[in-house]
Amino acid sequence: MKHFEGTPRLLRELRSLRVLVFHPDDHDGQELISQLHRIGCQVKAYWPPLEQLPEETKLIFFAIRPEILTMDLPWLGREDTPPVVPVVTYENPVIVEAVLKLNAFGVIASPVKSSGMLTAIVVALSQSEKFRERERYISRLEQRLAGQRKIAKAKVILMKSKNLSEEAAYNLIRSRAMAKRLTTEEIADALIKADDILGG
Repeated sequence: MKHFEGTPRLLRELRSLRVLVFHPDDHDGQELISQLHRIGCQVKAYWPPLEQLPEETKLIFFAIRPEILTMDLPWLGREDTPPVVPVVTYENPVIVEAVLKLNAFGVIASPVKSSGMLTAIVVALSQSEKFRERERYISRLEQRLAGQRKIAKAKVILMKSKNLSEEAAYNLIRSRAMAKRLTTEEIADALIKADDILGG
């Protein structure tokens, strides 16, 4: 079985973990807060949900109610939104839709029990980290591909305007980039813009 190096770190960080609980002040909400305190988390609780999250929030437990489908939650779906763990009392299509709206990284059932709580927290944090890493990787790939497309277009411009081979066109782009201490993508972009201005 593969050893997950991030798990011990996540467990160590639980005592400084700032957890936000959006749950009505009822027995189940109090039990959830109590369990989080036992684990060592720093907890703030509110209901109804806030439109703006407190700073340094790292995890959100969210009681699922049908009315959240009509709530305006500006923080939801942003790149820096903390992972959300819905607390589900019962299941039907409306509740499932509400869970999907929250982009959940896990679910816990109500009534809340101590078993499974620690696992739910660690899984949510771990999956959120992996998701963000994948998003950053995809973003870097997209930027790299966009740069390569610009270089390819700039090479064609030079090949036509200066009657150069593809290799010579690229070498010219690279030499200009080195001389001006810019990236080849920046030089390519400048060539493309100049060609557009001059009418191609």
